[in-house]
Amino acid sequence: MSEEILINITPMESRVAVVENGVLQEVHVERTQRRGIVGNIYKGKVVRVLPGMQAAFVDIGLERAAFIHASEISQREGSAVENISALVHEGQALVVQVTKDPIGTKGARLTTQLSIPSRYLVYMPRSSHVGISLKIEDEAERERLKQVVSDCVEKEDIKDAGGFILRTAAEGARADDILQDIRYLRRLWEQIGSQIQTCGAPLVIYEDLGLALRTLRDLVNPKIEKIRIDSRETFQKTTQFVAELMPEIADRLEHYPGERPIFDLYGVEDEIQRALERKVPLKSGGYLVVDPAEAMTTIDVNTGAFVGHRNLEETIFKTNLEAATAIARQLRLRNIGGIIIIDFIDMEDEEHQRQVLRTLEKQLERDHAKTNIIGITELGLVQMTRKRTRESLEQVLCEPCIACQGRGKLKTPETVCYEIFREILREARAYQAEGYRVLANQKVVDRLLDEESGNVAELEAFIGRTIRFQVESMYSQEQYDVVLL
Repeated sequence: MSEEILINITPMESRVAVVENGVLQEVHVERTQRRGIVGNIYKGKVVRVLPGMQAAFVDIGLERAAFIHASEISQREGSAVENISALVHEGQALVVQVTKDPIGTKGARLTTQLSIPSRYLVYMPRSSHVGISLKIEDEAERERLKQVVSDCVEKEDIKDAGGFILRTAAEGARADDILQDIRYLRRLWEQIGSQIQTCGAPLVIYEDLGLALRTLRDLVNPKIEKIRIDSRETFQKTTQFVAELMPEIADRLEHYPGERPIFDLYGVEDEIQRALERKVPLKSGGYLVVDPAEAMTTIDVNTGAFVGHRNLEETIFKTNLEAATAIARQLRLRNIGGIIIIDFIDMEDEEHQRQVLRTLEKQLERDHAKTNIIGITELGLVQMTRKRTRESLEQVLCEPCIACQGRGKLKTPETVCYEIFREILREARAYQAEGYRVLANQKVVDRLLDEESGNVAELEAFIGRTIRFQVESMYSQEQYDVVLL
């Protein structure tokens, strides 16, 4: 399987596309004026303690106060979390790290359990634990890596060494490379530590890398064959970054100077547009319907035009198998997080159910975000979660429709006409006027003058005044005004 990373840079935004065998799998967008803050470390100030919620709000210098739960401050393990009132008080300075960007109306989520990532390691200065990514399955390799970290800490004679998590990229890494990472992380932590001592609050102490360099650090794996960058300046920065931290991938970096935009070359722009649509067609003729909501995202699977060749059960099974692969891709592509409910087409055969779930699990293994399939409910729905740290693609690129306020539906012209009639009756009872002018959308006025003309005449007779109509081309279908003449 060939994988490529495409990096598109403009002064307004940076975009990254991960392409596998010519098919877009992931897209990341970072706007210059609205950069994500996950991973940033702040010295904040506690502004409100909420004992009932076991949480506190912390001012870290953003528009909205950020939120921290007692379990993210408490040093105790397990369920016996200390009371929030014993941990923090209003006005207290607190060093915190952002674990989740502000999304919608919710503020950023915080923790005091700091961690700083590098190529092979995540350094946890306030812990003593050494952990290894679950994606490294070979037991001998896990033992080797633990020993390498232990030897490096001993060699450097580090007191209060802190804790480390070995990332998936550390599999097969040489001891010298890991030692290099430990030295880099320790230097960085010393700089952060000295700033914590001297700075006031609220203030950002450490900012994570920008999208292009973060991509190299977090997404590059041995399967990535090429990293193509369309900005010479960013290419030079990444070349320098790679020379210092990841020299083994230097030959995979490539500057793309072409006239044609790099995303057009790979059809990425079209795929991004499709990733914002509700309906996802499947090759078999079936389709998915993706509905993101506040509490969860639901995905419905339909056979559509696909009728199969043998029997209905086989048709359903084939559609569900194809859907499982498509769903795993859509979750990555749209960056959907939180609770996800999948309504596969009902299958009678239990073996078919198991195979569809296995396919979904296997496809999700390639996902960088942590996923967890909880199982099938009594209603036959698949429950799963996907870790949400940054806004979804839709939240970054879109906003709620001003006409329908995010409902996805508009009142019919008929409904709006009857609202107008009620408004005129209210006005007639409250004020004396010679007549009324209704300002409304073209479709609504057309209906008032056509299908509803009889009702308009009856209303005029009832209130004893004339009603005139005026089209306002800028009004949405639901917008109208009743003006006294």
